[in-house]
Amino acid sequence: MGGKKDGDGDEAYGKPVKYDPSFRGPIKNRGCTDIICCLLFFVFILGYIVVGIVAWVYGDPQQVLYPRNSTGAYCGIGMNKDKPYLLYFNIFNCILTTNVVTVSVNGLQCPTPQVCVSSCPKDPWTVQVNQLSLTVGEVFYTANRNFCLPGVPWDMSVRESLNQELCPSFLLPSTPALGRCFPWPNSSLPELPEISNVSISQGISGLLDSLNARDISVKIFEDFAHSWYWILAALGVAVVLSLLFILLLRLVAGPLVLVLILGVLGVLAYGIYHCWKEYQVLRDNGASISQVGFTTNLSAYRSVRETWLAALIVLAVLEGLLLLALIFLRQRILIAIALLKESSKAVGQMMSTMFYPLVTFVLLLICIAYWAMTALYLATSGQPQYVLWAPNVSTPGCEIVTMNASCDPMEQPVNSCPGLKCVFQSYLSTGLVQRSIFNLQIYGVLGLFWTLNWVLALGQCVLAGAFASFYWAFHKPRDIPTFPLSAAFIRTIRYHTGSLAFGSLILTIVQIVRVILEYIDHKLREAQNPVTRCIMCCFKCCLWCLEKFIKFLNRNAYIMIAIYGKNFCVSAKNAFMLLMRNIIRVVILDKVTDLLLLFGKLLVVGGVGVLSFFFFTGRIQGLGKNFENPQLNYYWLPIMTSIVGAYVIASGFFSVFGMCVDTLFLCFLEDLERNDGSLDRPYYMSKSLLKILGKKNQAPPKDKKRKK
Repeated sequence: MGGKKDGDGDEAYGKPVKYDPSFRGPIKNRGCTDIICCLLFFVFILGYIVVGIVAWVYGDPQQVLYPRNSTGAYCGIGMNKDKPYLLYFNIFNCILTTNVVTVSVNGLQCPTPQVCVSSCPKDPWTVQVNQLSLTVGEVFYTANRNFCLPGVPWDMSVRESLNQELCPSFLLPSTPALGRCFPWPNSSLPELPEISNVSISQGISGLLDSLNARDISVKIFEDFAHSWYWILAALGVAVVLSLLFILLLRLVAGPLVLVLILGVLGVLAYGIYHCWKEYQVLRDNGASISQVGFTTNLSAYRSVRETWLAALIVLAVLEGLLLLALIFLRQRILIAIALLKESSKAVGQMMSTMFYPLVTFVLLLICIAYWAMTALYLATSGQPQYVLWAPNVSTPGCEIVTMNASCDPMEQPVNSCPGLKCVFQSYLSTGLVQRSIFNLQIYGVLGLFWTLNWVLALGQCVLAGAFASFYWAFHKPRDIPTFPLSAAFIRTIRYHTGSLAFGSLILTIVQIVRVILEYIDHKLREAQNPVTRCIMCCFKCCLWCLEKFIKFLNRNAYIMIAIYGKNFCVSAKNAFMLLMRNIIRVVILDKVTDLLLLFGKLLVVGGVGVLSFFFFTGRIQGLGKNFENPQLNYYWLPIMTSIVGAYVIASGFFSVFGMCVDTLFLCFLEDLERNDGSLDRPYYMSKSLLKILGKKNQAPPKDKKRKK
């Protein structure tokens, strides 16, 4: 397979790689690849920057970050810097005339006067009949009820201020949520005409259930404030466990793989035993498949004897196939174990590669943050529009007013129509930018996917270049370059930006098509029949498989690009042909590596999760005062944060290890095809691999001379 001679020639998957006396690992004298795609990528990025500038010029994220009062001024900034909360004079106008979803979409605006306040009301209060003849100053200002609209005169009568809706007629105990004052659902309610207490309670409860996350967010913030350093300690443990697992693979890779394989065999054996016992119980008294027939209630099949018989046969076949694979493919499994050990050695020689995922993480964070800010600014690029509104247009004096006519919120209308107000309607969508928002948002989504995939491709190519320089160093570690990671990064950025853009663009197109298909499926789900659902499911499955294949092909193409410096198509073809010439070794190594890395992730995440659970729940005693668990509102919050963080850290470290394994594997396959172990063509692989293959070099490494 791997060591065929050069003259063996016309294989179905191409000819083996020929010997090149000048080859010393990653080619240093290389040129730019896929220049057209590189130019296209730079033009696209320039357009992406232009979209960001347009969004920044026309957008106003304050429209969603800060509430507006009735005059259109923001609460919490500018002249209202000391008044961060918005108070609704009669929030029930909002709750009872529309639903919560509509209110949320409209920016939580509703047809009632709104004023910015420094704090929400704490006690219930209603204007009494004997207070109507008093002045606003006596009833509101002197009692520290600063909830009237700005500029209401001190000497204005309360009756007149209520008729013009300049001051609230009642106040309810409120809680700030999303910058707005929402009433407590269990507060004592005033007697309001045409509004029942039951409807008020339901309205408040529904609104708070949907929007009032203030208390929970405060508790979450408190928990993070009290436990952030312990969370960092748990993440530090995850880093240490990940490093130890990778470094110790050099010593325990063989036994660990053996334990994992025996564990899989044991699980299958127990499954066979369990199925046999269940089948014995149901063989005489259980139902048959003909009696049950077809049903969507899958639990009904548990009492069917044919179910356990079929499961028994499937598990027995899998057990037999795995045993046969172990017997006939044992040498290839040994090669996989040796490559795992060699990968651990390579990581140990170049520890800087373990922390390269931090660079990738920062770049990904920049891409996501830029897209999020651009999308937010684009979504708020329209100017707010205000129109005239009255609670009852049939009231005398309102017939002469043109409702829904444009108005200025800074100048509330003075008219004989009771309750006439200038209220928010929507955001302007008639400008050039506003008409193009959808297209610009699509451009931004495409930019997000393309840049994310390009950053990931950059990381894979850089790591591949560094690990390839390790494998093709004849005298390790003496011949390893001084800064292999930095050299690989510079080479990749300088010469292969276009190739990375090409590969990431192909993957982006497939991902965008998957997103569109998911969107169509979501919109048409209720109108679909079983046939269309089946067809849609087949399409999604095919696209998922295509995406997985493209990721696999791109990954190996980037390895070839890092080594030889050729364009994407040639590199992808060469990598695919090389892998197909060694397909059995590829499958064995892939499965062994996946099994090992899965075990490593479970070890790291499980260890951190168990440790966090026992610590944050106070079950670890005797640690001393400085190591006591903090008092938390939700003890599961730091536990889940630690587990998610441990998984991200383990995935980052093991992705480097996986890239190392794939790179060394391709180099190993080419080493078998290029060289034969002679004095002029010695192998570059380690002694353990030579021993497993039954090969050897003809002279000690220090005496070997290679042609220049």
